[in-house]
Amino acid sequence: MPAGPRILVDADACPVKDEIYRVSYRLSVPVTVVSNAHLRIPAHPLIDRVVVGDAFDAADDWIAEHVDGGALVITADILLADRCLKAGAAAVIAPNGRPFTSSSIGNAVAVRAIMSDLRAGGDRIGGPPPFSKEDRSRFLSALDAALVRARRGG
Repeated sequence: MPAGPRILVDADACPVKDEIYRVSYRLSVPVTVVSNAHLRIPAHPLIDRVVVGDAFDAADDWIAEHVDGGALVITADILLADRCLKAGAAAVIAPNGRPFTSSSIGNAVAVRAIMSDLRAGGDRIGGPPPFSKEDRSRFLSALDAALVRARRGG
């Protein structure tokens, strides 16, 4: 296990990468940005990039394989969140600040499956609400709280 917490980012569609970088600098927490395509990242020793290619779920697979008790995972992907929690991630947080927990993930997976079935049946279902300033603020609070917990070992 690493000496301290680290952040793994499911980065292809992540709207809070800049916020993650700022928290990383402030708290000296390493970040690994995982994506299917080459993304620009800051030239900073705490920030690392992994480009996994365009295979289906390649970024998810890489993240799930590198999760341990020191990893804080940032993803909007419910199935990846479930895999990371099962692998022992310190925390899994959606970009809107919603934490995925072992007590909430089962319901989230079930709702996702129902919505997928409805869409497959031709039902028109609205997507998530637009990303807001409140989401960004909630995310920063959740990330700070998760990092404090991870540093304390719980």
